Amino acid sequence: MRRDEEGEIMIGDSRFSLLPFSIKISEDEIMSKFDFILSFQHDLNLNEFSCTINASLDLFNAETVSIIAQRLQTVLHQQFTSFNSQTNKPVHELSLILSNERYVMQSLNNTQISFSSSLTCIHHEFVYQVMKHPQKLAVELDEQSLTYCELLHYVQILSLTLLNEYYVFPGDV
Repeated sequence: MRRDEEGEIMIGDSRFSLLPFSIKISEDEIMSKFDFILSFQHDLNLNEFSCTINASLDLFNAETVSIIAQRLQTVLHQQFTSFNSQTNKPVHELSLILSNERYVMQSLNNTQISFSSSLTCIHHEFVYQVMKHPQKLAVELDEQSLTYCELLHYVQILSLTLLNEYYVFPGDV
């Protein structure tokens, strides 16, 4: 990497130059040419890498910019602090999910229910729910719904049909 007299940086055959992204309107006022600017800087002397985000407050609120910054930090952390720093992960393998969002997703996906007894069968638990909440909605699809009591009724009809007409008995399936 070398820097030429115009302030351009050459890396191999590639030339990088700094483009002005703001216009000085007056002594006290500077106008940005872009609504969102993400700039990176590497200080070779201190070996520090920094990032600056400039965003138009007319389009972005501070919370949105903060979340974008957190996601960028998460991606950079995944890419550059992996156990094997020589491995370059493809961008599609990096996660944009923040740790607090991951926690919410895990808590929403934790659907385990502890039953009163480990020997209780699922159909016994279902009948228990029917007795406990007969009028609560058990199933809903599009504009149709069934209460626990109605669902039990249809389940019993189906089980009798399987037993009497199709000769399906416990243990066959």
